[in-house]
Amino acid sequence: MQEKQNTSAFILGLFIFLGLAALGYFLGDAAIRFKEYERTVAVKGLSEREMPSDIVIWPIQYAVADNDLGKLYGSLESNAKTIKDYLLQAGIKEAEITVSPPAITDKSAQAYSDGTHADFRYTALQAVTVYSSNVALVRTHMSAISELGKKGIALTGSSQGQTEEYLYSQLNQIKPEMIQEATTKAREVAQKFAGDSNSKLGKIKQASQGQFTIEPRDTNNPHIKKIRVVSTVEYYLSD
Repeated sequence: MQEKQNTSAFILGLFIFLGLAALGYFLGDAAIRFKEYERTVAVKGLSEREMPSDIVIWPIQYAVADNDLGKLYGSLESNAKTIKDYLLQAGIKEAEITVSPPAITDKSAQAYSDGTHADFRYTALQAVTVYSSNVALVRTHMSAISELGKKGIALTGSSQGQTEEYLYSQLNQIKPEMIQEATTKAREVAQKFAGDSNSKLGKIKQASQGQFTIEPRDTNNPHIKKIRVVSTVEYYLSD
C-alpha cells in the first residue's frame, strides 16, 4: 500500500515538474518574442509640392492732404473712383474690389508736436483692395500700377508690390496624395535601414502626421507656394 502511494506521488511530481518545465519554456519563448517586438526603428518621410497661388489680395494705398476737411473727403472719393474704374477696365470684377474707410490725421489736434509748421492740416490714407482668384490678371496690372500715378494719385510705398498677399486654398485636394507619398518614403528609408542591419521590417508600431506648411517658394516668387509635410513612422524590426 505504501509502495503504491509512493509511486503515485512520484508520478504526480513528475507531471508537475514537466508542466513547470514546459511553462518555463513557453514563458521564456514569449519573453524572447516580446523582446523582438520591442526592436523598432523610427523614420521620417517628406513630401513637397510647388503650387501656384489661387487667391491674391492686393491693397492699393494712396495718400491725400488738404487744409479743408471737406475737400479732403472729396479727393478721397475721387481717387477711389479713379482706381475702381482702372481696375474694372482691366477686367477685375466689381465684387472683387473693396474700399476701406480712410485714416485721417488732424495735425493741429495732435497732443505732441515738434513745433514745425505743417503745410497741410489734414492728411489721409485710404486703400482700395482687390481680392481675386484671377492671380495672373491681377499680377499683370500690379506691374502697371504707375498708370495710377500718372492720373494724379499719390500712391504710398505699400501699394507698389510690397504688401500683396498670395494664398493657396486647395490644400484638402492634395493632402491625401502627399500623406501617402510621405508614408511611402518613410517606409523606403526603414527598409534600407533594416537591410543594412540584417533585419526584417515588420508592422507599424505608431505613426504621426506632421503639420502641413505653406510658404513662398522664394522672395522673388511669392505667388508660387512650397507645400510640405513630414510623416514620422515607427516600425518593428525582427531577425
